[in-house]
Amino acid sequence: MTMRQHDKFLDAEDAATALGISRATLYAYVSRGLIQATGAGDDPRRRLYSAHDIEQLKKRKSVGRRPKDAAASALDWGLPVMTSAITLIENGRLIYRGQDALQLAESATLEEVARLLWDCGSTDPFADAKAKPDAWNDALLDATMPLPLTERCQALLPFVAAGRLTAWKRDNRRLWAGGAALTRAMAAACLGVQPDVQPIHAFLAKHWSLDAQGADLLRRALVLQADHELNASAFALRVAASTGASLGACLNAGLSALSGPRHGGMTSLVELLFDELEEVGDAAEVVERRLRRGDGIPGFDHPLYPDGDPRAEGILPHLPPDALRADLLSVLEETAGQRPTCDVALVALRRSLNLPRGSALALFAIARTVGWIAHALEQKDDERLIRPRARYVGLMPA
Repeated sequence: MTMRQHDKFLDAEDAATALGISRATLYAYVSRGLIQATGAGDDPRRRLYSAHDIEQLKKRKSVGRRPKDAAASALDWGLPVMTSAITLIENGRLIYRGQDALQLAESATLEEVARLLWDCGSTDPFADAKAKPDAWNDALLDATMPLPLTERCQALLPFVAAGRLTAWKRDNRRLWAGGAALTRAMAAACLGVQPDVQPIHAFLAKHWSLDAQGADLLRRALVLQADHELNASAFALRVAASTGASLGACLNAGLSALSGPRHGGMTSLVELLFDELEEVGDAAEVVERRLRRGDGIPGFDHPLYPDGDPRAEGILPHLPPDALRADLLSVLEETAGQRPTCDVALVALRRSLNLPRGSALALFAIARTVGWIAHALEQKDDERLIRPRARYVGLMPA
């Protein structure tokens, strides 16, 4: 049986057939958490099974006992390759150290989430005198303003003293204040202004001239983007951290990965989608045009969330109503069963608050700094160098 890419869920018969197993084994896989199951809307007694999870299991079965193939497939949305106590993504939920991110977004600040992810306990590193980053030279700030956002941050962060401090062999408690300084510096670098010690959502709201309601929307968005397990930028950062690199160097690695169009660049593609939607004025027409061109629809259908991205669910309902946006979400849900990801939510937030273009990526980078630092601290404590082997497929020597 061949499953179509857009099929979100299969019934028990099709799921068992796809895997070549009995229904009893299928139910066992569900109980072990290997396959997500959900109820069918038309019949509460009927269960449907995640097509994505089934495809992942098929890949694992195909490599069987071939360890080289199994190791290679693990790098492509495959089996977990690292242990971590930071973030769990399971059954459509995003969990930070045992706490639901959606619930945290109701009232927590990014600083409070940082304390949670960095495992600070009752200590507040943002209250430490060392958590205030030094001001940048005005000429340096002016010179970096024309740079793209990620490159500007990479140029400015090395001038934060805490970022150059060697992390290797240091207790994490000695690095928390530096992490707080770097988080504040990242927020300032994204805006191209001098850093401050205000709560980060209030700092951003002040420079973007937002009222209290707008500031609270920023707070909510920042909390929901703080971490997302072992994505591309977090993995790149952990490789750097495993060498004993400073927190600043680790953030540089994360920013480098974020700069790619298949990671941080996704918000730019969603911006273009919204531009086209405003120009045409009809979501169904925009979707049809894009599909005919083979462009696809960016920002929808996250592989880890077949029922919808909780980060988007935590932002979009709180935005002012927008008919065109609602039309787009409805068309994608009805025609393809696709729901928006956090990229759509961040761009929608940016447009609703009339923030400068590029602010969606800025919010992502600022929030993710907290998660990146958490990964750097956790990897440092592991004390092992991340050094996989390559399977050579080139020319052999004579």
